[in-house]
Amino acid sequence: MKIGKKEKTGAIKKNRLFAGKEAEAWLLIAPLLFLVVLLVWYPQIMSFFWSMCDMQGYTPTAFVGLKNYKNVLTNTMFVKILINTLKYVFWSLVIGYISPLVVALMLNETVHFKSGFKTLIYFPHVLPGVAVSLMWYLMYFPDEGGMLNMILSFFGMGPLEWLQNEALTIPLIIIAITWKGMPGSMLMYYATLQGVNRDLYEAATIDGAGIFRRLWSITIPQISGTMLLMLINQIISIFQIMEQPMAMTGGGPNNASISLVYWSYKQGFENFRVGPAMAIGNIVFVILIIMTIFYFKLNRKIEANN
Repeated sequence: MKIGKKEKTGAIKKNRLFAGKEAEAWLLIAPLLFLVVLLVWYPQIMSFFWSMCDMQGYTPTAFVGLKNYKNVLTNTMFVKILINTLKYVFWSLVIGYISPLVVALMLNETVHFKSGFKTLIYFPHVLPGVAVSLMWYLMYFPDEGGMLNMILSFFGMGPLEWLQNEALTIPLIIIAITWKGMPGSMLMYYATLQGVNRDLYEAATIDGAGIFRRLWSITIPQISGTMLLMLINQIISIFQIMEQPMAMTGGGPNNASISLVYWSYKQGFENFRVGPAMAIGNIVFVILIIMTIFYFKLNRKIEANN
């Protein structure tokens, strides 16, 4: 009986100890949790509420349910702008997802001046986004004053209307985004590559494996987790693209470069149609949540297989 009492007393003390530590942990994270609720979840909840209201300016006047969502989804502009956004995603994967990996692989194989190369490559990442957009806009300028047209003129060719061409405008904007964003992604890949065991490469070389075989059989499997993370980050960030088309094209020509988030901005701050603007934003939010869930499930499968 005494032993049973001692065990019970010990269990109670242990539970109290854990309860005390848990209370301390909650006290430590309470300020951060309050800020997350105030700055993230409260605005998101209010956006869902406002998206189901008829708004007079920024004041809700009547609850209309899913009317704003219906109006957005049945708007002829929605399909065009959704396709534009998917084009941004496609070109960002073709240009912006592959290029930092290639640069990181090249830098990883470099023997001399690595620090200098990293500094030079990282420089565009610290520049303001709008400044970068305006710089590239001047490079794409349609008359002979644009840098690209000056190069064409040097080779005896006439000027081109770069951003005024509907087929070129999205890829050209993605090039500007990649130039600024690539260094951050490149350093992520480069840091991951430092964790790959060099003995694996040496053993593969002795066995006669070439550079592409080593890349496919050693490097890619070793950094697949980082590649998947960068993939979902790339898609999420490009789905929210706004400042580059706003600064470089204003959504033109003929709405060929307007994205879903930029459309939401125009509805809310230019047309003062806050209900539809919130509805567009929430549609993007749901799409990104689905993508994030898919990423976590896929990542769990990869970790389980490894």
